[in-house]
Amino acid sequence: MSDLRKIIIDDQEVEAEGAMTLIQACEQAGIEIPRFCYHERLSIAGNCRMCLVEVVGGPPKPAASCAMQVRDLRPGPEGQPPVVKTNSPMVKKAREGVMEFLLINHPLDCPICDQGGECDLQDQAMAYGVDFSRYREPKRAVDDLDLGPLVETHMTRCISCTRCVRFTTEVAGIAQMGQTGRGEDAEITSYLGETLDSNLQGNIIDLCPVGALVSKPYAFTARPWELAKTETIDVMDALGSNIRVDTKGREVMRILPRNHDGVNEEWISDKTRFVWDGLRRQRLDRPYIRENGKLRAATWGEALELAAQKIKGADKLAGLVGDLVPVEGAFALKQLVEGQGGNVECRTDGAHLPAGNRSGYVGNVAIEELDTAKEFVLIGTNPAIEAPVLNARIRKAWINGANVTLVGPAANLTYEYSHAGTGRDALAKVKAGEDAIVIVGQSALNEADGAAVLAAAQAISGRVLVLHSAAGRVGAMDADCTTEGGMEAAIDGADVIYNLGADEIDIQAGPFVIYQGSHGDRGAHRADVILPGAAYPEEQGLFVNTEGRPQLALRASFPPGEAKENWAILRALSGEMGQALPYDSLIQLRKALVAEVPHLSKIDQVVENQWQPLPEGKLGKADFRLTMRDFYLTNPIARASELMAELSANAKTRHQAPVAAE
Repeated sequence: MSDLRKIIIDDQEVEAEGAMTLIQACEQAGIEIPRFCYHERLSIAGNCRMCLVEVVGGPPKPAASCAMQVRDLRPGPEGQPPVVKTNSPMVKKAREGVMEFLLINHPLDCPICDQGGECDLQDQAMAYGVDFSRYREPKRAVDDLDLGPLVETHMTRCISCTRCVRFTTEVAGIAQMGQTGRGEDAEITSYLGETLDSNLQGNIIDLCPVGALVSKPYAFTARPWELAKTETIDVMDALGSNIRVDTKGREVMRILPRNHDGVNEEWISDKTRFVWDGLRRQRLDRPYIRENGKLRAATWGEALELAAQKIKGADKLAGLVGDLVPVEGAFALKQLVEGQGGNVECRTDGAHLPAGNRSGYVGNVAIEELDTAKEFVLIGTNPAIEAPVLNARIRKAWINGANVTLVGPAANLTYEYSHAGTGRDALAKVKAGEDAIVIVGQSALNEADGAAVLAAAQAISGRVLVLHSAAGRVGAMDADCTTEGGMEAAIDGADVIYNLGADEIDIQAGPFVIYQGSHGDRGAHRADVILPGAAYPEEQGLFVNTEGRPQLALRASFPPGEAKENWAILRALSGEMGQALPYDSLIQLRKALVAEVPHLSKIDQVVENQWQPLPEGKLGKADFRLTMRDFYLTNPIARASELMAELSANAKTRHQAPVAAE
């Protein structure tokens, strides 16, 4: 029920909900209020006092606008709307006083601070501070914390806004940070000096309004004004988080989140944020041909000629679409391979996703709907490692009273759940309300009875979300890169296999393998011809996320050496074969793609899927097994990253049972 109230802010009459805080009402009216501790996605702490405003007719002192609601304001003597002033002499004096206090102990190390140039304290000291200080006492100093290899700490700069504590506790679901001491001895610290154990910990770097928490891998490498900034889409999981890639010359220097309420809010996982060093290592930067069992560097002409000759002479040709391939690349491969009478398959992990039934391989639930759900059933999935940001949304719903039931191996999900069991027998017994959201993981679908498991999940509730782990999978399914009988039928008896970035599979000896991809990973090791392609920040491409939302990834840098964009390699190869694909530019390719799959033109919209329940099948007897065990090493870019290898090793060590001293 609406509770609109009239208030006057700086002589401007506005209507605001009674439950709104004054800081929100001011923002709605277009008036900026400075703040350090307030953040719209965290609980209210009210401890920095920077957001003070004057409430006319209220107490004769400024009020914290983040902690006072519109309904707390009293009307004037004749019932006039309450008056709030944000720029009166009282407010100006109060803000200057708060800023002076904050800077008493703050070290003057802006020239060497990584936050310089994008620091809230710097900006607000300029806007609301004074140019002198009345304090001559020595400044206090605080020991730095070791939070692990991702977050570097300079705790002397900390202003105790507690954003990091609230984020780790409320959103990430870990209880390792807190504040101890009082007065001058108050400091933010970690429990018993522990490092942070969360896949979302990098977000505290963005939240910190000063330079107390900064990115350890990025430290001292660049200044913000030197970087070219590109807004694009993440491919480390299938959530399709909105990100900004910052480059210096050709190098990716850092990756930051962009706000998108429908997808990732303003959080990203640590793999998304820190995987960029993997873009520099193990790169394929020239074509190779295998001769006498050894790879030798070749020219593009040689490599394309050999690949074309083998494809044209193939008895059975198979095309495999990898996990990180944009829809354009998958579509071009499908046209090239099927033009030669071959088969294309994108379900390389053997997942039983029903081709042509979008409600079967995507579901019919938008990610945004998770926030308000009252009941969840998770089947064969651990969202905390498969999609950590989506898991934070489930946690948010759980905090607001939602019940969670898990079918599959027990896991630390950062929230409580009732464990129905680990096997198919438990799935058959699960009962849930009509509005329950059923989330089905890929681990539940890649066994022999995957189709029956999906049908059983659809029978529990009419609201299903298929949680994918591969960013390119839904787009490739939309482009119908599937073969009846799945992966086995596609490659069975094939004498030539065109492997487009599929690095999570082992291809047996026998077929001639043409590998097109960005990194020297498993696929390149098995290849007879290697065609070097672009990685995700190096080409434009469409990606469809796990809820079926097409999003556009933009190019932030260029592929190294002689590597080319993926669609362009396929176009050049088709020309070499004498059967050129009917487009010479990415725009023409997109037109052909949209003509075939019209909903891909609906950029950033969740496409509504017609509900088509699958026929019931016979469930097996086995327990569900989680196929993704290591969050940090799930794709070739992550496996090329030194930092991801270190994080993976740390996680293994942390989760080993401690050995008792003899």
